[in-house]
Amino acid sequence: MGAEGIGARVLRKEDRRFITGKGRYTDDMTAPGMGFAAFVRSPHAHAAIKSIDTSAAADMPGVTAVLTGDQLVGDGVGNLICGWMIHSKDGTPMKMGAWRALEAERVRHVGQAVAVVVADTAAQARDAAEAVMVDYEELPAVVDAIDAMKEGAPQLHPEAEGNLIYDWEIGDETATNEAFARAKHVTRMEIFNNRLVPNAMEPRAALAAYDEAEEHYTLWTTSQNPHVARLVLSAFYNIAPEHKLRVIAPDVGGGFGSKIYIYPEEMVCLWASKRTGRPVKWVADRTEAFLTDAHGRDHHTEAEMALDEHNKIIGLRVKTVANLGAYMSLFSSSVPTYLYATLLSGQYDIPAIHCNVKTVYTNTTPVDAYRGAGRPEATYVVERMMETAAREVGMDPAEFRRKNFIRSFPHQTPVIMCYDAGDYEASLDAAMKAADYAGFGTRKAEAAKRGKLRGIGFSSYIEACGIAPSQAVGSLGAGVGLWESAEVRVNPVGTIEVLTGSHSHGQGHETTFAQLIADRFGVPTDSVSIVHGDTDKVQFGMGTYGSRSGAVGMSAVVKALDKVEAKAKKIAAHLMEAAEGDIVIEGGELKVAGTDKSLPFFQVALAAYTAHNLPAGMEPGLKEGAFYDPTNFTFPAGTYVCEVEIDPDTGRTEIVNFVAADDFGKIINPMIVEGQVHGGLTQGIGQALLENASYDESGQLLTASYMDYCMPRADDVPSYKLTTTETLCPGNPLGMKGCGEAGAIGSPPAVINAITNAIGTNEIDMPATPEKVWRAIQAAKMPAAAE
Repeated sequence: MGAEGIGARVLRKEDRRFITGKGRYTDDMTAPGMGFAAFVRSPHAHAAIKSIDTSAAADMPGVTAVLTGDQLVGDGVGNLICGWMIHSKDGTPMKMGAWRALEAERVRHVGQAVAVVVADTAAQARDAAEAVMVDYEELPAVVDAIDAMKEGAPQLHPEAEGNLIYDWEIGDETATNEAFARAKHVTRMEIFNNRLVPNAMEPRAALAAYDEAEEHYTLWTTSQNPHVARLVLSAFYNIAPEHKLRVIAPDVGGGFGSKIYIYPEEMVCLWASKRTGRPVKWVADRTEAFLTDAHGRDHHTEAEMALDEHNKIIGLRVKTVANLGAYMSLFSSSVPTYLYATLLSGQYDIPAIHCNVKTVYTNTTPVDAYRGAGRPEATYVVERMMETAAREVGMDPAEFRRKNFIRSFPHQTPVIMCYDAGDYEASLDAAMKAADYAGFGTRKAEAAKRGKLRGIGFSSYIEACGIAPSQAVGSLGAGVGLWESAEVRVNPVGTIEVLTGSHSHGQGHETTFAQLIADRFGVPTDSVSIVHGDTDKVQFGMGTYGSRSGAVGMSAVVKALDKVEAKAKKIAAHLMEAAEGDIVIEGGELKVAGTDKSLPFFQVALAAYTAHNLPAGMEPGLKEGAFYDPTNFTFPAGTYVCEVEIDPDTGRTEIVNFVAADDFGKIINPMIVEGQVHGGLTQGIGQALLENASYDESGQLLTASYMDYCMPRADDVPSYKLTTTETLCPGNPLGMKGCGEAGAIGSPPAVINAITNAIGTNEIDMPATPEKVWRAIQAAKMPAAAE
C-alpha cells in the first residue's frame, strides 16, 4: 500500500468543489431558450378525470404550452414499466397496472401528474398550472395494504383483482411445517416496517433539450444510473432511439435508491421539449418530492421461529404483505421478494424456512428500493425475532445468536443464497468488547438511581450486495444484466482517465477509484480523473445501487488495469531489453527485478503513443476496457449494539452508546467507509425513532413536509463507535463486500431491541416516538397494577 493506495485514508478529491459551492447539479445547467415546467397534480388519492380545461392557463403571460395526457398518448409515448418480473406461486405473472406519465382518465394517488405547463419562467409556469381546471369525480380510496385486499375495497387497476399484484413464496413449506411440529418452543410476532420518504439533499430535477437539426435529445437528470435511464426511455417509453438520446447525470446530491428509477417528469420534459421546440427544465420542490419520490419499506409481517430443546433454531415461517402503492415502480417487485426473503436466514444456520409474500396496490405513492432495499426489512424481522426468542427462553441475546451462528463456509441457505465467507463470531465479539457489554448491569443500576430506564439491544445483520451475477438475476426475473464496465485510458504524459459505468452521488468514487490506480501504478491520485454519469462518454454501465460500486464497478476497473499493466510491461521489457516476467511496478516506475534498470511510468506511456520502438506487431496506445460480471453476490455482515436511556415520565429515548462492528471485506479508504456507515446508521435510527410517512383514510399524505415528517438531527444521534473485522470476499479480485447500506440495515432492530429491553415490553413499533414509548411503559404497568 502506498501513501494514496488501497487502505489509505485519502481525503476526498471531490469535496473541494462541493464545500466551496462549485458543484454542478442539474439545476445549475442551462440551455439557450430554456423554458420551465410546472406540473398540474391531483389533490385526490383516487378520482376519475371528467375533463381538463387548459384554455385560461394557455393565455397567461409567458406560457408556451399546456400539455395533457391525451396528447402524450397520441404521440406514442409509452407507459412506465416495472423491470423485474415476479410470478405468483401458481405460476401466473404479476399484475402490472397501466401507469401513464400524464394521467388522462383516473388518478390513483395524491400528487399524480395530469398536465404540464411550459413557460418562460418557473413562476409563470407555476401560476399557469394553478389556472388549469380539472374536473374530478372523487372515488373511495384505500391506503392500508391489508384493507386493500378485503372484499369491497376500492379497486385500483382492473388487471389486479382484489388489488393483489402477486402471491409469491420461497422455501420448503413442508419441511418448515415439520420443524414446527417438533419444536420445543415457538416465538411468534407481528412486525411492522414503517413507510419512509427518501429525502435526498438535492430534489429530483431534469433539463431536456431536443435538437431538431440532429433529431437528437439530451437529458440532464438526477440519476443513479444514466445508462439504464437511456435504455428504458428509448426501448420501452418510445422517447427516442438510443443513439439519438444522451443522458447526463452531473453532480447528484444523494440518491439512496430514489434516483434509480425513471419517473414521469423526465419523460414529460423530453417529450415537451420536442413538442414546444425549446429546452424544458423542471426542479421538484419539497412537497413534490414527498408526494412523488418513490417511498420505501411499508411491510406488515407475521413471523414464527421454531426452537428445539437445545434452543437451536430449526424453522422460520414468515408471511409478509407489502404495500407497493398506486403503481409498480421500476424495481419494486424485486424488493419484497428476492431482495428480502432470500436474506431471512440472517447469520444463522436455519435448516427450514418458508416465506409467503403478497404485494398490494393502494392509493399511496409508489414504493421501491430505499437504502438497503429489502435487506433492512429482512434484518428487522430476523433480529427482532432473535432478541424476542432469547428473552422467552431465558438466554442472553448475544449467546443465543452465537449458539445459532453459521460457522462453516460456503453455506447454502434454504432460500437461494449461498454465503461465501464470513466470521460472525468475530464481529459479535468485537461489538461486545467495544460496547463494554459486561459492564451494562452496572450502568443500568446507576441509571435506575437517576430514575431512568436503561436498555441494550443487539442486531447481527447480513446483506447481499452487488445484485449480481447477471445469469442468476435473469433467471429470477430481472430485465437487465447487472455487470459493470470500465475503460482505463493512459494518456501520453502518464495521466490516467478511468471511465466507469458506476455513478457517484456522494460515495466518493473520484477518490476511491483513483486509489486503485495509485496502488497499481504508483502514480499520485491527482493525476487520475474518474469519468462517469454521461452516456456519450462511457459506453455503457449499470449504475450505482445495492452497494455494488466497489465489488462490481471497481472489479471492472481492476480487469481493465490488468490489461493495461500487461501491455505496459511488454513495452518496458522491450525498451530495457529484459524478460517480460522480470518487470515489476514500484513507486511509479517499471523496473527490471534484481537490477538498477527502470523507466518512469510516464515514459512507458509516452513510448506507447510515439510508437517509435514498440514490440513487433503491437498496436500503439495504452487504453483498455473490461466488463465484469460477478460470480456471486457479496455478503457484508456485522453486529450492532445499541444502548439507550429512557425517561419514563416523557418516553423520550436517548441513544447513549452505539457500536457498529462490520465486515466489509477489503476496505479501500477507511475514512470514506466510516462516513458511509455514519450516514446509514443515522438513516436507520431515523426510521427507528422518528420517521413515518403517514396517510389519512382519504389518501392524503399527512407528513408531506418537514413540519410533519421528522428527520434525525445532530442531537438525535450519538457519537458512533466503529470497528471492523475482515474476511475477504472470494468472488471478486479485490475481496470487497460493500458498505453503503449496512448502517441502515442493521441499526433499526438494534434500537428497538434496546428500547424494549429498557421498558420491559415488546409491544412497540417503529417509529418509537416518545408518545409510543410512554404509552408502552404505561401499558406494561397495568398488569402489575391489576395484580
